[in-house]
Amino acid sequence: MQPDVSFIVAAYNAEEGIARAVESALAQRDVTVEVVVVDDCSRDRTVEIARAFPPEQVKVIALDENRGPGGARNAGIDAASGRWIAILDSDDTVHSDRLRRLLHRAEAANAQIAIDNLEVVEDGAGDPQAMFDANFLEARAELDLADFIAGNIMFEEGFSLGYVKPLFERAFIQREGLRYHEALRIGEDYLLLASALARGGRCIVEPHIGYSYHIRSGSISRVLELHHVEALLKADDDFVRAHQLDPLAKAQQARRTRSLQQAASFLLLVGHLKAGAPLRAAGAALRDPAALKHLRMPIAARLRRLASSLQAPGAAARVR
Repeated sequence: MQPDVSFIVAAYNAEEGIARAVESALAQRDVTVEVVVVDDCSRDRTVEIARAFPPEQVKVIALDENRGPGGARNAGIDAASGRWIAILDSDDTVHSDRLRRLLHRAEAANAQIAIDNLEVVEDGAGDPQAMFDANFLEARAELDLADFIAGNIMFEEGFSLGYVKPLFERAFIQREGLRYHEALRIGEDYLLLASALARGGRCIVEPHIGYSYHIRSGSISRVLELHHVEALLKADDDFVRAHQLDPLAKAQQARRTRSLQQAASFLLLVGHLKAGAPLRAAGAALRDPAALKHLRMPIAARLRRLASSLQAPGAAARVR
């Protein structure tokens, strides 16, 4: 029998969290699921742990070469058989009633995409905290492309909407030929959902929390580098060329592009300052004076905010 949902779990050196993630996926109530774990050339016990689950419930794919988070997820999508596809990061978990809620809303609205709220769970740091204000989500029964782009502007306060973990109708994904951008090592989640919305996918919003984003206490996030932002600018340019955007989406895309350009200028400026090259820093500032305003707060704090606006949950664990 075809499962309702296929969970795609891309894993890389994930032995500490993979069992917890898979168990949470298998614990879904009133929904049939399969789990597809795609190991991206881990050097630890990830594959061994994943293969300990019953094979009729958990498919394990061990890639021959490292393809990054987008490539691993694409391999999982290709192997999935469920009517819907859900993405679960290998160090995160989902609530047991998550899929029931999302499927009910999506099918009632004849939507092809569904998103919900997340909670941030920092090990040993007290109670989980909602990522997005419930009122913010309740005011948006449906997410359109313009609103989604507006929720992914660099240097903005709070979490980016790029953190959401959508449920996609597999037939829609297949029909539109949608896959993750394998050249991106950061921001690939954003681009897939933006492309799905640009191609006419309807996205409903479930304001309840269904996804838990886990942060290990004392963990160190990946270092955001200039080439990450440059890759995003290139991917966004390709996205704009490939889709017809309405005026509202075009306006928000222009804001996002400018914010990415400022992020690139800021990272270049910080790099010169850290390298003790004041003349080069001055040259970078003259080329993009707007980047200077981001130096008003300590550089470390500004880099953390920039990283939070670019980095998807679990990104640190997915560094290849």
